[in-house]
Formats: sequence, structure tokens, C-alpha cells
Amino acid sequence: MMRSLWTAASGMRAQQVNVDTISNNIANVNTSGYKNQQTSFKSLLYQNLQSKSTNNAGDQKPVAAEVGLGSRTSAITSMFTQGELLATEDPFALAIEGDGFFQVKNLNGETLYTRDGNFIVSPTDNGNMLCTSEGYPVLDTNGNSIILPKDRLAADVQIDDQGRLGFESDLNALIPLTNNGQEVRIGLYQFNNPVGLSKVGNNNFSVTVASGEAIAETGNNALTPSKVHQFYREGSNVDVANEIVNLIVAQRAYEMNSKAIQTTDDMMQQANNLR
Repeated sequence: MMRSLWTAASGMRAQQVNVDTISNNIANVNTSGYKNQQTSFKSLLYQNLQSKSTNNAGDQKPVAAEVGLGSRTSAITSMFTQGELLATEDPFALAIEGDGFFQVKNLNGETLYTRDGNFIVSPTDNGNMLCTSEGYPVLDTNGNSIILPKDRLAADVQIDDQGRLGFESDLNALIPLTNNGQEVRIGLYQFNNPVGLSKVGNNNFSVTVASGEAIAETGNNALTPSKVHQFYREGSNVDVANEIVNLIVAQRAYEMNSKAIQTTDDMMQQANNLR
């Protein structure tokens, strides 16, 4: 009966992680670019009670007698499905339609990737730098910070669906923003396995061996290019109705495991009271 205590306890621990994951999804229902997570489980070792079993006639049965020893969390996977595009009046709000990621650089000089396009501008000596809400500079296709000129209003910047930046002229024509004679274009990158990206907080991801190296969309005909939408932000892909259902299922599973512990305790008490 002690086996059932530890088995049920492992189930309670696994379901607690499941509830924690669901709670994090619900907490980020309004977080821009957030990708919901799902918890996966797998069984623990099996104890072989009887390698050979026979029936009443003495004939050997085709299966052995094995009992499982519980479950544990095997993975917490992010689901990179497209979030809803939400309109806004902010000219620096950008949403990605597709599989791409923005490239940013943190204060330690590390390159990170994000789907959160709620950008701002930060004044610098050379102009206004496009950056995240944490102050991380957004990088262009050449890995450089994007600097808007001082002599133009930053709010007048226009960004097309390919990520190219420019300003509208008096003739309603778009004057592209250039750097050393080249058009400035927001860098978009994809991964062979985005599920393998490491979450570092603030809606940012870092490259791992599992995710593979970042693949630039620019000039790569093997990739389906993403589209950038100005005056939009990508909402969370969390489905609240599904999360509530998952929460109820996890709670019931937790209760059943706790009931198994209570039942085992009652059986042990009855055994101890035998005279």
C-alpha cells in the first residue's frame, strides 16, 4: 500500500505543474506576442511483480504482471500559432504575420528574438533609436540598431509589409530610410524548431541547439516570408475557454490522486486495527 501513496503523490506533483502552466497562460492572456504552453507527462518506471504468470491449468499467460509507479512532467511546450492582430494608433506597434521573429540585443550584448512588436523610440546622439519597452535596440537585416533621423518626426515613419522603413514625401511617395546607401529594413528571422527556443523573460527567446541557428528571411527563397503590419500588435494566442476546461480537468485529476492517498491511508488504518 505504500506504493500507492508514492504513486498518487507523483500524480499530484505532475498535476500541480500542469495547473502552474495553465495559470501562467491565463495570466498572459493580454500579453502581446505571448505563446501558450502545454504540459506533457510520461509514466515512471514499472515494477515487475511476476515475470511469468500462469492460469489455473498451469498454462503460461502471454503477459507479465507489472505495476506502474506514477507519472512526471516530461515537457512544457510553447505553441507558436498565430495570435490575433489587434489594431492600435501607435506607429511603432508592429505585428508579424507568419513564422518570423524580430531580432533585438539586450544590455549584455546578447542577441535575442521576440514576437512582441510593441516598440518605442529612445533619443540618442544620432537620432531616435527603435527599441523594445526594456530599451533593447531592434536590429535591422545587417544586425545594426535602427536610428531614425533627427530632422524628421519619429511618428511620421512608415513601415511596409516587408519591414522597410521610410518617410512620406510631399508628393505622397515613400522616401526610404537608408544607412550607408542601403535601405534600412527590420530583420526577420525564422527557426527550424522554434519550440526549442529558450525563454529568457520579457517575451524574449534565445537560440539553443534544439532550436537551431536563426535563419534570415531576407534573400532566402526557401522560406515563406513573414509580413509586418504597422499600427497593429499581435495578441496572445491563449484561448481562455480551453484553458478553463484544462484547469478543471487538472483539478479533477489532482483530486483523484489525493483521494487515492486518502483511500490508502484508510486501508492502512484498518490493517493496523486488526486484532
